[in-house]
Amino acid sequence: MASSTLVSGSAEIAMATEFEIDSQTDEMLETSMELRVADVEGLSEKPKTFGQLARERFFGHKLAIVGVIGLILLVALFWLGPMLSEWEFDERNVADRLLGPSSEHWFGTDEIGRDLFVRTARGGLYSMRIGLIAAVVATVTGTAFGAFAGFFGGVWDGIVSNLVNLVLTVPAIIVLSVFANKFGASAVGLALVLAGLLWTRIARVVRGVVLSIKEQEYIMAARAAGASNSRIMFRHLLPNIVGAIAVEVTLLLGTVIVLESTLSFLGLGVKPPNASLGTLVADAKGDIDSDPIRVLTPGIFIILIVLCVNFLGDGLRDALDPRAKGSDSSEAKNAKKAAKKARKQSGKQGPGYIAEARTDRTSIGKI
Repeated sequence: MASSTLVSGSAEIAMATEFEIDSQTDEMLETSMELRVADVEGLSEKPKTFGQLARERFFGHKLAIVGVIGLILLVALFWLGPMLSEWEFDERNVADRLLGPSSEHWFGTDEIGRDLFVRTARGGLYSMRIGLIAAVVATVTGTAFGAFAGFFGGVWDGIVSNLVNLVLTVPAIIVLSVFANKFGASAVGLALVLAGLLWTRIARVVRGVVLSIKEQEYIMAARAAGASNSRIMFRHLLPNIVGAIAVEVTLLLGTVIVLESTLSFLGLGVKPPNASLGTLVADAKGDIDSDPIRVLTPGIFIILIVLCVNFLGDGLRDALDPRAKGSDSSEAKNAKKAAKKARKQSGKQGPGYIAEARTDRTSIGKI
C-alpha cells in the first residue's frame, strides 16, 4: 500500500514537472517567434536611397535650416525692400542729407540725401548677384579642369596641376586690383575677374575626388564592358562628385562676397551709379565717428550673408558626406537604438534568456 502511494506520488510529481517544462517551452517558443517576426519585419523594410538619407541628414542639421531661412529672408528683403519704399535707388534730396533712421528713411540718408535703406537693399542684391555668377563660373571651370586632370592623369594631370600652382602663386590682391579696375564696372565683369582666380579651389577638390573614384570596381567594370571615356566621365564620375561640388560652391559664394566687398571698399570694384555693400561701407567710412550706423548696417548684412552661406555649406557637407566629422547617418542611429533596446530586453529576461532563436523542445529538456 505504501509502495503504491509512493509510486502514485512520484507519477504526479513527474507529470507536474513535465507540465511545467511544457509551459516554459511554449513561452520560449513564443518569444522566439516574436523575435523572428520582428527580424523579418525589419528586413522587409525598403532601404532608403542616398537622396532620402541626405535629406534626412540635411533637415536634421539645425544650423543649415537657419542658413536657408536666413538666405530666403535676406533675398526677400533685398528684392522687395525697394518696392516697399517711396524712394528711388539714386534719388537725391540735398535738403534731407545725413538724416538718421526714421519712419520716412528707415536707415537714414547719405551725404547727398539718398535713402540708405533702398541703397542697402540694392547693394545687397548686387553683391549676391556677383557672388552667384562668380561661383557658377568658377565651379564650371574648376570642375572641367579638375575632372580632366584626375581622369586622364599622366601628362595632362601635370599640366593642369602646374597651371593651378601658377595661379595660386600669383598675388591675388594685385591681379584683382588691376583687372577689377578695368573690367569691374559691371557685375558680370567683376564676377569673371573673381572667378578667374577662384576656380583653382574647385579644381583641386574635384581632381582629388576623381582620383579616388576612378579606381573603384564599378569604374573598372565599365571599362571592361567597353564604355567610352566620355560615358564613364558623365555617367559614373560626375554624378558621384556632385556632393563635393555643391559644398564647395556654397563656401566659395561666401568667399566671393567678401572679396567683392573688399575690392569695392578699396574703390576697385563696383562703380557708380551702381552700389554694393562694400561701396556703402567705403562711402560711410569718413563718418564712422559721427554716424557709425552708416558703416555698421552694410557690414552687418555682409556678415549675415556669409554666415548663412557657411551654415548652408556645413549642412550640405554633413548631408552629402556621411563620413564627415560631426555627421551621423540614420543607419548608425538606428543601429545604436536597436543595440540599446536589445541590451535592455536581455537584461529583463535574465541570465537564462536565449537571444538567438534556436530554442526547441530538446534544448529545453536538456536545461
